[in-house]
Amino acid sequence: MSNRYVIEALLRPAVELNTAVASGVAAYVCVAAPWAVALAPSVSYVTAGAFGLLSVVRTRQGMAILRYRRNLKRLPRYVMTSSQIPVSHRHLFLGRGFRWTQAHTQRLNDTRRPEVSHLLQPGPLYRLARWAELHSDRSLPWLSRALGADSPLNPVRPLPPVGGNPALHGVEPDERDVVMALGERVGHTVVYGTTRVGKTRLAELLITQDIRRDTQEVVIIFDPKGDADLLRRTWAEAHRAGRGDELTIFHLGWPEISARYNAVGRFGRVSEVATRISGQLSGEGNSAAFKEFAWRFVNIIAKALVALGERPDYMLILRYVNNIADLYLRYAEVVVSRLMPELNENIRNNEEAIDERDIPRTMQGQPDAVRIWAVEMALSSDSGKKIYDPILDGLRSAVRYDRTYFDKIVASLLPLLEKLTSGKTAELLAPDYLNMNDPRPIFDWEQVIRKRGIVYIGLDALTDAQVASAVGNSMFADLVSVAGHIYKHGMNDGLPVRNDGKLAINLHCDEFNELMGEEFIPLINKGGGAGMQVTAYTQTSSDIEARIGSAAKTAQVQGNFNNMIMLRVRENRTAELLTTQLSQVEIYSKTLVSGFSDAPDITSGQDFNSNTQDRVGTVKVPLLEPADIVTLPKGQAFALLEGGQLWKIRMPLPAGDKDDPLMPGQMGEVVEKMRQSYRTADGWWSGSPTDVPPDPEDALVTDTSTASAITEPSIPSLAEEESVATGNTLPDAGVNTDTGDEEVQNG
Repeated sequence: MSNRYVIEALLRPAVELNTAVASGVAAYVCVAAPWAVALAPSVSYVTAGAFGLLSVVRTRQGMAILRYRRNLKRLPRYVMTSSQIPVSHRHLFLGRGFRWTQAHTQRLNDTRRPEVSHLLQPGPLYRLARWAELHSDRSLPWLSRALGADSPLNPVRPLPPVGGNPALHGVEPDERDVVMALGERVGHTVVYGTTRVGKTRLAELLITQDIRRDTQEVVIIFDPKGDADLLRRTWAEAHRAGRGDELTIFHLGWPEISARYNAVGRFGRVSEVATRISGQLSGEGNSAAFKEFAWRFVNIIAKALVALGERPDYMLILRYVNNIADLYLRYAEVVVSRLMPELNENIRNNEEAIDERDIPRTMQGQPDAVRIWAVEMALSSDSGKKIYDPILDGLRSAVRYDRTYFDKIVASLLPLLEKLTSGKTAELLAPDYLNMNDPRPIFDWEQVIRKRGIVYIGLDALTDAQVASAVGNSMFADLVSVAGHIYKHGMNDGLPVRNDGKLAINLHCDEFNELMGEEFIPLINKGGGAGMQVTAYTQTSSDIEARIGSAAKTAQVQGNFNNMIMLRVRENRTAELLTTQLSQVEIYSKTLVSGFSDAPDITSGQDFNSNTQDRVGTVKVPLLEPADIVTLPKGQAFALLEGGQLWKIRMPLPAGDKDDPLMPGQMGEVVEKMRQSYRTADGWWSGSPTDVPPDPEDALVTDTSTASAITEPSIPSLAEEESVATGNTLPDAGVNTDTGDEEVQNG
C-alpha cells in the first residue's frame, strides 16, 4: 500500500478501474482505428502504448483496493501439511503475518467508521444463500449441502468458522512468514488463549519443528489433559524424523503401556525427596506448621532409606510413614552391628526382661513396642551413648511420639501418598527395578537429556486432577535439580563422550497452571543457564494466580517470559498484559465541518453563503486495545517477540492428516504399537529378548535403555553429607536380588 497520502482512503469504491477501462478502450481505438482520433499510425501506436501502460497501472491499483476489501471479510485459505512445515537451524516458524505498526492501527480504526460498514458486511446474495441453507436443511438437503460446500466453485460458500473480527488480519494484504530467532527461546515463551482457539495447534507446530531439527534437541511435552491428538502428532513426528527409538511416553491414563518414572528416585541431596513430596501440601495459615512436620518426617525416612542402600519411592515413603518403627528397628540394627556389635546382646537381654507394663504409655500399642523399648534402653545406656548417628537420632525422636499425635501431624501427608500409590498408578510412580518380567522402561530426566530423547507426559488431569498436579510438580522439581546439575557440571558430567556442550532442552507445558508450584519459579528463572527453553500454554493470568495464591509470585512468573504469544482471551486483565507493554501512536482523524451564514448584502442577489471542509487532525491512541485481543479469530494471535516487537500472525490449518501414513488413526493404534515395541526383560543379559518388535524403526524404547533402567545400581548411603555423590555406604547394607526385597546382612 502507498504511503504518499496523509489518509490512505482504502475503504471506498475502486474508482481506479473506471480509468483502467477508459484507458484500455482508448488504447484499442488507437491501434484499431487511428483515423478516429486523427493520428497517424506511427504516432497512434505510441499513444496506444501509453494508454495501455496507464490501464495496467490503474488496474493494479484498483485490484489492490478490491483485494484489501475482500481480506477484511475473508482471508485467503492457509493450509499446510506436516511435511511442509519449514524447519530451520536458526529460526522458529510461527505462521504467516506481518509486523504491526501505526499504519495498521490507522486502518483498523478506519474500519470502525459507520459510513464504511456496508463494505465490511457480506452482500445480499450471501445473506440469501445462508437463509436458503438454513431453511432447506430438511426439505432440500442436497441444496443445503451445495450452498454450504466449502469450495472455490461455490460463489456463496460460508465464511470459515473462526469467528472474531477478520479485519484484524485483513488490514495487511501482504503477509509473510513470521519467525523467531532460536536464540530468543532461552528467554522462555508464554502462550495465552482461551479454550478451543488454537493453542494445541500452535503447540503441534512448535513441537514438530523441535523434533525434526537436525541438532536432535531434547523435547519434553507436559500435557495435563492427556490429549490424544497431541500424543498422536508427537508419535508421528518422532517417527517421521527417524527418532522413534528416542520417544518415551508416560501416561497416567494408559498405565499398561506407559513408561515408569520414580519422581523421588533421583536427587542431588536427600532433602530434595522431602521437598518434592511436602511441596504438594498446603502451606497457608495453620497448615504451614503441619507441612514443616511432614517435611521433617519424610526427610528422616528418606535419609534412612538411602543409608540402607534403598532407592526412595512413594510406596516406601507411605509404608514407613504408617510404620516408622519398622524402619527404626532396621536402621538401628545396622548401625549397632557396624559401630558396637556387643550392644546386640544387651538388646536381646532387655527384650527378654521387660514386658508391656515397662513401656511408656506414649509407646504402648505400637507394633514391636517391646523390641523398640529394648533398643531404646540399650542406646540410652553408658555404652550406647557412645554411638552417635544423626539419622538414628531422628528416627528415635519420631518413634517416641504418641501415636495419636503422630497421626495428626502427618494427617495431610497420608492422603497425598495414598493417591499416588493407589491402583495401577503405583506401578508407574514406584517402579520395581528388580522385576524382570515388566517390559515397560524406567526413565529419569538425566538419562533422557543425555540420549537427546523425546518424552510425552500425559497426566490424565480430567480423571484425577490432584494426582496429575502432584506428579507434574514432582517432575518439575526433578527437572530443576537436573538443571542445577547440568549448570554446574555440564550435560555429561565428565563422561567420555564426543560433545559436552550445551544442549537445548525444549519444555512444552500445556495448561501449565495446573502443574506449577513453588519449584516452577526457579525453573524459568534460572533454568536458561542449563539450556532449558520453556514454552508454557495457559488460558488466563488469573489461572496462574489461583494456582500460586500470590499476586507477587504471579508477576514473578510472568516477568520471566521474554516472549509472549496471545490468542483470543476472554479476560481484559490478561489482554492488558500485552497491550500495556505497547506504546501509544498518533493516528489521523478526519472531521467534516459544514456551515452557512446569511448574506450581509441584500442587494447582491445571494441569500446565504455555505462552507464545507474536511479537516485532518491527529489523536494519540494505544497501538492495540484489549478489545482487539478479545475479538481475535481462532488460529490467530498477536506475538510480542525479540524485545517488544509486535507481530500479527495466523497459524496454518492442518491438511492431509488423515492421509499421513505415520499418523495413527486413533489412540488404540498407538497403544497397540507401543505394546509391540516393548521388549520383555527376560534374558536381557544375553541380548536375545523373547519378544521382538516387528519393525525396529517403530520401537519406542531400545533394549539398551530398558536394560539400563532395570539394572540401575542402588543409591549409596548419605549418613552425614546428604549427597549421593559423596556419601559413604554402610558396608553391612545389601540387597537380596533373588526375592527383590531389601534385607540387612549382619556380618
